[in-house]
Parts: sequence; C-alpha cells; structure tokens
Amino acid sequence: MKIISIQNNLGIPKYKQIIITVEKGIEEGKLIKGDKLPSVNKVSLEFSLSRDTVLLAYDELKKRGIIYAIPGKGYYVKSIAVTIKQRIFLLFDELNIFKEDIYNSFLENIGNDVQVDIFFHHFNIQVFQKLINDSNGNYTKYIIMPTNLAEAASVIETLPVNEVYILDQTNPGLNSFPAVYQNHKKDIYEGLMKAKSRLVKYNKIIMIFPGFREPLGMKIGFENFCENFIFDHETITEFNNRAIEAGEVYVIPNDRDLVRVIEKSKLQNLQLGRDFGIISYNETPLKKVVANGITTISTNFEAMGKILAEMILQGKKEQIENKSTLIIRNSL
Repeated sequence: MKIISIQNNLGIPKYKQIIITVEKGIEEGKLIKGDKLPSVNKVSLEFSLSRDTVLLAYDELKKRGIIYAIPGKGYYVKSIAVTIKQRIFLLFDELNIFKEDIYNSFLENIGNDVQVDIFFHHFNIQVFQKLINDSNGNYTKYIIMPTNLAEAASVIETLPVNEVYILDQTNPGLNSFPAVYQNHKKDIYEGLMKAKSRLVKYNKIIMIFPGFREPLGMKIGFENFCENFIFDHETITEFNNRAIEAGEVYVIPNDRDLVRVIEKSKLQNLQLGRDFGIISYNETPLKKVVANGITTISTNFEAMGKILAEMILQGKKEQIENKSTLIIRNSL
C-alpha cells in the first residue's frame, strides 16, 4: 500500500505534499496508530528528493504530534488527530488568577484546531531547562514566560528561533524574539505619577518587595519616582509584624503581603484610606470589593492573551508592550 505520493508541477511544495498525503492516509484509515512510515531514505530515493525535504515534512508532522521517531528504527503514527494544525508549548512560571486570565484569553482566541500544552517551572531554572529540553522539536510554537531567571535566555536559544514567543517579562538577552510583555519599571512609575496628587497627603511611601518572584523593574520604577519627586520612601523585603504608622502608604506587589497589611491594620484599629493607604499590583475582581476597594496598578491580562494569539495566527514577529493603568479606589 502506497502511503506517500508526490506530483511535479502541482504548485505545492514537495514537503507539504508529503504532509498532505500522510494526513489523507490517516483520514482514510490507511494509516492507524502505531503504523510505520516509509523511511526518509526510501522517500528521498523514490521521488528524487533531498533528505532535508523529507525531514522537513516529518519534523512538521512530529511537531504537530501526528508522528514520533524512534532513533535507529524510523517514524511511526502517534495520533490520528490530523485536524490539529498546531501544537503549542506554553511554559508559565506559576498558576495564579492573573496567569489564568492570560491562559483563558489565549485559548479563546487561538482557534479550535490548536492543541495547547501548559507547563510550570515554578521559578526553578533546573525545571525550566528540563521542560524546554524535553519539548524541543515536539511543538510548532513555544511560548515562554522566563520571569527573572538569570539563565533563561541561553536555554531558550536552544529552541527553533522562528517558533519562540516571549510572554509577560522580557530582557535584553531576549530582544531577538517576538514578545507580549509588561514594562514593570515604566508601569509602576507612570501609575505612581497618576496617583501623585493623592500620595502627597502621606508622610512616607513603603514598597514591600520580597524580590524572589517580583520583577526588579517594579523596585527600580518605585525608587525612581520617589527620588525624582522627593518622597520619603523605603523598600522592605517582608512585612511580618511591622507596625503600621499613620500617614504611611504601602505599595504591594504580592497579594500575600496585601492580606498581612490589611490584617495588621485591623489589629491596630487603623482605617484604610484615612489613616494609611495601599496601592496593590495586579487587578483582580476581589480587589474591587475587599476593604471597600483596593487601588491597583495593573496590566490587562485578557488583552495580553488575545494579542499573543493574534500574533501567532497572523505570523507577526513583534515586541508588544502591554498597556497598564492605575485604578483609583478607596484604599488611597
């Protein structure tokens, strides 16, 4: 039974004809899961093609999860889901409500003929490297959230250069890759600028910046703003049981610290928005209602997922800075 056929002067590249005939063979039941495909050498000799042309076709089928390779033995049918045109490797740092918004928006906009496999590196460079190494060559696109991992760029560069997209955070080592990202240094600076008329009513601005997961740009933008406009300020790594002083305003990137500050204020019988203030980072539905409303500096995470999906579907290779805004509520 002949599986692969090639026609000259058809106007379709030879490697695509190989892909199409394999797909057709699966759809017609001529190929089932586990069947072996003709070897690269056999297809190359039969149709007077270069090995690279055949390998290009087989690699594309492999990335889509339709076939797999056993070194030294050949290529075999892995899946009969030929309607899947792209398989996307999506590597997040962690799952939280913000990342869930990005993920759901991306799925909603990427289409039905795409398979998205999501993984998490949890800010661990060894896990990051292993997941990327294990996925290399098995997907049509790679979406990577490198966060602040120091060695991320060198690991990402091992992937097919034209198939990589950077998400959420980028750095100079990743400038060659398309990206949808937040400019944390600029966002927090501009957010504080918009809040300046309210901040002048406070005696001191304090940022709680643990520095493990939080982008360094947040701290730099905060300190630049305070120094440029001569605000008394302090950056601390943890809140713990610190006493809140009347006239302080806290800038809080981490929601765990947000809870600690609010709990402490209740113990001290301080009223948020009157005795002290809070600016939180990243908008959530809960912040609209908790403590009569928490002021936030936040990007639009749903927009980030949508823009990323459009970039992939349209083949765009751009670096897009996702917009951020200040949402004033009663905590300031």
